[in-house]
Amino acid sequence: MATAGEEKRMTKADLVNRVADVIGPRVTKRDCGLVVDAFLDAVKDTLAHGDHIEIRGFGTFKVRHRKARTARNPRTGEPVEVPPRVAPVFKPSSHFRSRVDRGSGVSGA
Repeated sequence: MATAGEEKRMTKADLVNRVADVIGPRVTKRDCGLVVDAFLDAVKDTLAHGDHIEIRGFGTFKVRHRKARTARNPRTGEPVEVPPRVAPVFKPSSHFRSRVDRGSGVSGA
């Protein structure tokens, strides 16, 4: 378990192992890796086409269109033009948020 100030990270390999552990011996880790890759590719392809994905109880993946704006270079203070762009965003469901909140030990305000 991570101590205070330490952050534990899960890699894609860790996720594949966790899925394989849940499924059990019926499916190989290689096959679980293919499923995880297929899911991630589906999310990327869907967002690349400008569509969104809603997974009930988990959240929504979508793209947000950012307008062009003028920012400032933090070193020089000079204005810099930032072009418009499309950014992927994830909005967790209320169920997801409450489960993370319970698991983090942080109480709501």
